[in-house]
Amino acid sequence: MSGNTKTITIDPVTRLEGHAKITIHQDKNGDVTDARFHITEFRGFEKFCEGRPVWEMPAITGRICGICPVSHLLASAKAGDDILAVAIPREATRLRRLMNLGQFLQSHALSFFHLSAPDLLLGMDGDPATRNVFGLMKEAPDLAREGIRLRQFGQIVIECLGGKKIHPSWAVPGGVSAPLSEENRSLLRERLPEALQTVQKALSLFQEIAPKFAAEAAALGDFPSLFMGLVGENGVWEHYEGKLRFGDSEGAIVADGIDPRDYRTYIGEAVESWSYLKFPYYKKHGYPEGMYRVGPLARLNICESMGTPRAEAAWQAFRQTSGGKPVTSSFYYHYARLVEMLAAVERIESGLNEPEVLSDHVRADAGINRLHGVGASEAPRGTLFHDYTVDRQGLIQKCNLIIATGQNNLAMNRTVLQAAQHYIKGDSIPEGLLNRIEAGVRSFDPCLSCSTHAFGQMPLQVVLYGPDGGTLDERTRD
Repeated sequence: MSGNTKTITIDPVTRLEGHAKITIHQDKNGDVTDARFHITEFRGFEKFCEGRPVWEMPAITGRICGICPVSHLLASAKAGDDILAVAIPREATRLRRLMNLGQFLQSHALSFFHLSAPDLLLGMDGDPATRNVFGLMKEAPDLAREGIRLRQFGQIVIECLGGKKIHPSWAVPGGVSAPLSEENRSLLRERLPEALQTVQKALSLFQEIAPKFAAEAAALGDFPSLFMGLVGENGVWEHYEGKLRFGDSEGAIVADGIDPRDYRTYIGEAVESWSYLKFPYYKKHGYPEGMYRVGPLARLNICESMGTPRAEAAWQAFRQTSGGKPVTSSFYYHYARLVEMLAAVERIESGLNEPEVLSDHVRADAGINRLHGVGASEAPRGTLFHDYTVDRQGLIQKCNLIIATGQNNLAMNRTVLQAAQHYIKGDSIPEGLLNRIEAGVRSFDPCLSCSTHAFGQMPLQVVLYGPDGGTLDERTRD
């Protein structure tokens, strides 16, 4: 703080995975001049993985997070496949894809029903004491219950394949450790109709209420940027395999057909002194001009079709939000998640109906054939890279993880600045306005434990200081 500025601090930001704070800087006229999204956590997975055998890496890195362990499990196993230089059995690929779809369902359901629905259904200006999942259960008990069961279905998919809902040590370099049983396939088939009905209901609900949040959609992260993700053949929506594609806000393809092994040619990583979270950027545009977004919004913006009938119809409606061009408001990450949940249910159904899904040929045996390997797949929050260098015994010499939340870092900071400039005026900080700034970050559904790797929790304290150092306003949450 100086004689001409004052600072608002939001610490920590609520209803997201992990802990962070936001600082908002004002000049003497009360205008916002800068805003930053600080990631205050650190765990250092990349460093303490050094010396571990590549065979152990899927199980180790899956412990990075309890929300999206499957994402790290699969990306790590794919990096191991690359080091073994094997083409894993097609049956193993099918099973990995099914588990990833289950991960999409459980993670997206948590984000939409538990973390974001309180804002959408109870109002951005609602009492924070009740604007949460418990308040949602009181006001919309059926929807809350259905959301819990939808997330449970995603976890059951993971459990039926990997043996447990959280941290399954199942995907391994070369394939997977166990096939799917007929009993578990039948169990999953029984739950599919309910899951489909819940997703369709939530999608219809969002389409109904979205117009009420037109002002928020325009102020919470609506700006041009690049978008990046994996796409399949002919540009179909992809979540596990495929090639990398960068597109812009006008719908033009900037770079396409990129082998994920070559990600370093296109993606750079910058650092700032005020955050533990790295700032990836598109190299050809430089830093920070090379800002890009990943995750549901990006995947739906860069793909050319969804590949399943119900999701295709929902995607077409989603694109009409911006007249057929890429959707640039981060508020619509919520909408994109619902479309992806619909695609996940449809693809789980088709995957379970494939006769080879019960095959026991699920692993290829091989030794260390390469000293470097890259695994990339789509996590619910965006593209995930695991990059390993090993010695001849397969011990990790260097590990680099590029997490979806990190790749959204520049965009999240831009969102905070845009929201603050729109909502923060003068010497007061109303609860609803602060919640909208937090909601701008929540739209990305950031996973901070994944991206920086710490623990700990602090109360939320927001203080607005005047140019003379006096306190103009203060808010505290326990």
